[in-house]
Amino acid sequence: MTAPHTVTAPPVGGPSLPQERRLVTSIPGPRSQELLDRKAAAVSAGVGHTAPIHAVAAGGGVVVDADGNSLIDLGSGIAVTSVGNAHPAIVAAVQEQVAAFTHTCFMVSPYDSYVSVAEALNRLTPGDHAKKSALFNSGAEAVENAIKIARKHTGRQAVVAFDHAYHGRTNLTMALTAKNMPYKSGFGPFAAEVYRAPLSYPFRDGLSGAEAAARAITLIEKQVGAENLAAVIIEPIQGEGGFIVPADGFLPALVDWCRANGVVFIADEVQSGFARTGAMFASEIFGIVPDLVTTAKGIAGGLPLAAVTGRAEMMDATHTGGLGGTYGGNPIACAAALAAIDAFENDGLVERAREIGEVLFSRLTALQQTDPRIGDVRGHGAMIAAEFVDPATGAPDAALTAAVAKAAIAEGVIVLTCGTYGNVIRFLPPLSIGDDLLHEGLDVVAAALARH
Repeated sequence: MTAPHTVTAPPVGGPSLPQERRLVTSIPGPRSQELLDRKAAAVSAGVGHTAPIHAVAAGGGVVVDADGNSLIDLGSGIAVTSVGNAHPAIVAAVQEQVAAFTHTCFMVSPYDSYVSVAEALNRLTPGDHAKKSALFNSGAEAVENAIKIARKHTGRQAVVAFDHAYHGRTNLTMALTAKNMPYKSGFGPFAAEVYRAPLSYPFRDGLSGAEAAARAITLIEKQVGAENLAAVIIEPIQGEGGFIVPADGFLPALVDWCRANGVVFIADEVQSGFARTGAMFASEIFGIVPDLVTTAKGIAGGLPLAAVTGRAEMMDATHTGGLGGTYGGNPIACAAALAAIDAFENDGLVERAREIGEVLFSRLTALQQTDPRIGDVRGHGAMIAAEFVDPATGAPDAALTAAVAKAAIAEGVIVLTCGTYGNVIRFLPPLSIGDDLLHEGLDVVAAALARH
């Protein structure tokens, strides 16, 4: 018989947590190590983790573990807790909804909050055309349904995604995703009629936006054919691929080509949406209006929710019952989303993302001036990355990247790596983080880099 596990009440989360980096033990501490041992015994080895801690509370710009360590959070649970963990308005909205009802299935008996979230998305996403939305559970599920909608609307089957793309872990979204390890290796065969085009990657290709778009469009026309193409899907700023920002003019040229050829243009804003880039949606930065937009992550302050929002005639092309899912638009997640959207709109978070971006960009570019191993600093708002390279050859340096990230976490700063080559550290702090914590976190990363 398994011995009962003793649980101590965690500290109160949210903004009430002391906003400090505090190391009481080494990381992992003994209580965190106990959980990691239990994880190894009980959880599939396929489920990894970045920070070796046992989280018990989070809020503002910190995550607290079971050993009393307080870590600076520069990851936001992969851009999910953008409004701040345990945001008081979200907590209150969730508590109220839980007390009313936890589930009915919107496809069985609809409720107000689902419709209200759809109305908000229709209003906030780029473009003033008539829009409709459908709600789902995860970013991958939203992407998969966007492809379904595009295929139904056009009567075509082919889909083009781009180099370095990440769109999810389902079978179809793995086909759209470019990176083999850890996302695709050994999991095929993948969905058919998915093609890949070259992305604009200014640091590595040296092309203008117009040149990169012409290269991609030529490949699409010659290898796929516009008459066969249902959709082009792209992250306006790539996430897992390395926070790659395309050259000016690349995305508008793709949108124009799609419009001229009856191809649905899908913007995957799962990671870049909801104030993360200093605009409500990254598409706005590039002056594009997508036909369909997929959202998730930051939409509901930590609860699982995702959406497809798009042109009403496209969203209505699918037969009744063709879209949905048992948990899609769960009422608790919808309540959280409405509170989060209110915070994004009324708490100055778009502006705060820009302020955070100025700090990140200035600190990292200053560091780049003295350390040529930082090959590139890029991004917008609170979505900034540093790409690490061999200064002699420009080749990606994944080993250095991993070492710096590991050392930063050991010193109490949560950072995330990304990139096709594994050589990028991405900075995704919650928009609730204070400047002092942000600077301290960057100090720790800089010191870790200096030691390696």
